[in-house]
Amino acid sequence: MTDASEQGAENQGAEDLGAGNQHPSAVTDPAPNVEHVPHADHLWAEARQLAFDCATPIPAAPVALKDAVGRTLASDVLALQDLPHYASSAMDGWAVNGSGPWILAEPGHRLAPHQASPIVTGGLIPPGAKAVLRSESGILTTDEDGLPVLALGGNARPGEPRNGQHIRNAGEEAGAGELLIKSGVVLNPAHLALAALAGRDELDVLGKPHVKLLLTGSEVVTAGVPAPGRVRDTFGPQLGAVVELLGGIRGDQIKVGDSYEEWLAGLEEGELSPDTLPADVVITTGGTGRSGTDHFRRAVAELGGRLLIDGIAMRPGHPGVLAELPDGRFVLGLPGNPLAAMMVLFTIGAPLLAGLGHGKLSEVGEVPCGAMLDADPGRTRLLPFRFVYGLASPAQHAGPGMMRGLASADGVMVVPPHGVQLGEPVPAFPLPWGPPLPQPKPSQDKTKKTPARSARKVSSGPVDWSALTG
Repeated sequence: MTDASEQGAENQGAEDLGAGNQHPSAVTDPAPNVEHVPHADHLWAEARQLAFDCATPIPAAPVALKDAVGRTLASDVLALQDLPHYASSAMDGWAVNGSGPWILAEPGHRLAPHQASPIVTGGLIPPGAKAVLRSESGILTTDEDGLPVLALGGNARPGEPRNGQHIRNAGEEAGAGELLIKSGVVLNPAHLALAALAGRDELDVLGKPHVKLLLTGSEVVTAGVPAPGRVRDTFGPQLGAVVELLGGIRGDQIKVGDSYEEWLAGLEEGELSPDTLPADVVITTGGTGRSGTDHFRRAVAELGGRLLIDGIAMRPGHPGVLAELPDGRFVLGLPGNPLAAMMVLFTIGAPLLAGLGHGKLSEVGEVPCGAMLDADPGRTRLLPFRFVYGLASPAQHAGPGMMRGLASADGVMVVPPHGVQLGEPVPAFPLPWGPPLPQPKPSQDKTKKTPARSARKVSSGPVDWSALTG
């Protein structure tokens, strides 16, 4: 559902702030000497900081190895026993005791001097074995009495096998109690393999927010080309992926209609299956305006929740809302227009997920502005941009309901209410799926002192202007 407070914004290039929330310059004040007081929306930077500060980091908890890639290890991983915990063969061949020829013994039995038994790579070294003879270095033959024996042959080298050759001794990789993985590391697949070698089934990792997606709108279709009056679902394909890029865990994705009963049922936490994690954050789409068909605030109130952010002095994305329910879940209300929704997700969703996931509030950088941007008193504008000859040029097709501009953008400019001049540095942040912003080059003082011998002598007397007027 598209919020009523944003309808018409795609054609006008700006969002309608709704009744009682008009921009001051758009209001005709009946009393010229009385200052109009706009709705007390949060400033962009203020909303961003508030969303981060309201989040308490989720405690560490064990997760299965298969789910631990990319997670931050919360406690050291020690070797529970020697690694490897038994001596094994590094080759296919025969375990031998002493010099050859060797009499063949049954596998697994203690080897007396001049005895051998077959063994495979990784096989347990039998008691009494001193080395492993590679299969390509030995040959099965018979002795003078016609009994089977193992003798050197093939590609055997002189003196092979040396004592201890081709044996992986217990504890070669680590001894019992030795530190294998230090806490604080971001786990990669090799870490998980090492943990498995150490006998671990789970690892303690820092908490990460589990996010449920509640997509609303009876007019939304999920496949094909929509008919007039219908719109294609833009949130389903992208929202979960962006949540993961911002540090959240993608949970259930539920689609509901526009009725209040569907809204309320979608926000309620039903009975969970044993394999389902409870949501820490619920992200909704649409319904954050103030018309009779927008149910976000009413549903949150009925569930006993409280609004933390109710509108942001920015565009697109003014109707963004953040609430907290009595059970500790946060509900992030995104506007129904896709670009506006992404700007709200970047503004308050990203800090919220960072705070819950033991992260930091990302810093806002600067880029040189490639256009003159007029003032818009009282509101911050978020503009996708592309670098053109090193300057951040506002992207085309960047209306609240459009995605074309964001799809080709290098980042987002945070245009202050007083506007920006051409070439002036403007605050900006990178996209979650893009590279970081380029670091500004240090300014260099190109001023050169004029050599004393070429300096002109300035007369202190009157100036003769006749040459200019003649």
